[in-house]
Amino acid sequence: MYPVSQSVNYDRAATMFSPDGRLYQVEYASKIVAQGTTAVACKYNEGVIFAANKKISSKLLIPESIEKIFVVDDHILTLSAGLVGDARRLVGMARQKAQENRMYYEEPIQIENLVKEVSNINQVFTQYGGMRPFGVALIIGGVDKTGKRLFETEPSGALAEYHAIAIGKNKDKVMEFFEKEWKESISKANAIKLLMKALEKGLDEKEKIEYRNLEFMFIDSTQKFEHISLEEIKSSLSKKE
Repeated sequence: MYPVSQSVNYDRAATMFSPDGRLYQVEYASKIVAQGTTAVACKYNEGVIFAANKKISSKLLIPESIEKIFVVDDHILTLSAGLVGDARRLVGMARQKAQENRMYYEEPIQIENLVKEVSNINQVFTQYGGMRPFGVALIIGGVDKTGKRLFETEPSGALAEYHAIAIGKNKDKVMEFFEKEWKESISKANAIKLLMKALEKGLDEKEKIEYRNLEFMFIDSTQKFEHISLEEIKSSLSKKE
């Protein structure tokens, strides 16, 4: 029998299965995602809210230069966890697909269709030699004619739709929190509070959130994205439920 515990012969190529049915390169990519700063999103009664806590490693670093939330189209936003360079590449492909849809069909692309396109790209990079999987997971969501949509894509090419989702560090802890606290009728202000608490759950023990490192955006029934100001975030946190 092959020694199951030894991965050395099976982790050199993304296309090679181990005897126990694992693709080690894809698993390694998922480990990179798990090291990324936490990103969260949830549906609320009128739309979808996205939130990210940027990792600022130096006082000299300008927070606005760190990309965590990307605009794909007027009605679609995406959050990343993992390798930022890989995220930019995937987002670039997603933007191209969205623009092609507008040109060919003269209407915005449906979010589910775009997510499937991105997931197909991820999957291709696990199937052919000379490629490595993308070391990034994405939250893709927004509002289209089918309603509020929120998806997660993984390096393997897998996708799933959620009401509330987290990627990055301490994902399991944040998802457990969402399962207990998220409600379908949640208001925008309470959704902001929920996502703030979720970001705190994603921190290590001695870490603290700095407001200047936060980025919140939302899309509502107008199908246009907007930033949420720091003043609105603080105002929402101070409101009683």
